[in-house]
Amino acid sequence: MGTRGRTTRLSVVGEILLTVGVVVGLFVVYQAWWTNIESGKLQSQVSGDLDRLWADENPRPLSRNAEGTAFARMFIPSFGPDFSYAVVEGTSDAALNTGPGHYSSTQLPGQPGNFAVAGHRVGRGAPFNDLGHLTTCDAVVVETASSWFVYRLLPVEDAPGADPVTRQTAAAQCLDEQTAAEVATGRYAGLSGRHITLPGDVGVLDPVPGSGVMDVLDGDLPLLTLTTCNPQFSNRERMIVHAVLQRAEPRVDGQLPAELVEGV
Repeated sequence: MGTRGRTTRLSVVGEILLTVGVVVGLFVVYQAWWTNIESGKLQSQVSGDLDRLWADENPRPLSRNAEGTAFARMFIPSFGPDFSYAVVEGTSDAALNTGPGHYSSTQLPGQPGNFAVAGHRVGRGAPFNDLGHLTTCDAVVVETASSWFVYRLLPVEDAPGADPVTRQTAAAQCLDEQTAAEVATGRYAGLSGRHITLPGDVGVLDPVPGSGVMDVLDGDLPLLTLTTCNPQFSNRERMIVHAVLQRAEPRVDGQLPAELVEGV
């Protein structure tokens, strides 16, 4: 009787564990597969809306758009030629289910200050799944109705506090002398190209990240900040990527920046 009771209890526990495993497995499939399909449809829709808007002979100038409206497109050449996402306004759940979302309190592409964008790392299209692979001087290209903006990652391997000469040498691989000096010894000397922080660290969105100053000041560089959850399948931390504008060029039909042709 005792043996039979123990066997029954073990069978029940086994069935419960099996059921939990199936539920967890289904949730993972939902998160990593089905939500990608749903978000892919939404992304395709807003991307098409953006193409139609830009096809207008008199497109509206870049401005603050309604929540969930696409206003720019982002490319990361090191992720391959297929990495292209329409960027929407806002960081609500609905907006981020569509694609990368612009923090509405931050600047617009190319402006002095900080153009900051959030994106999912797992599921819902996972546009920022591979941010951890970016390294010093990798390009992030942003397209608007009238311009191309080429940002380059700040030094990653040469962390803040490293020898300024080493840091400037790393930055000088892709930035002009003045910008590289600002990154090495100026107001941006403490800013890493990629780091991990906590969800409450809103200072990463400052015009000069971490400065505590909310207003854009004379001499502020045009930055790009990307944020996503860390580690995968968790939101207990945030991965932050910082890049600085290397150059801007007008958007001309049929012409692409060298980075999107050469993949550098």
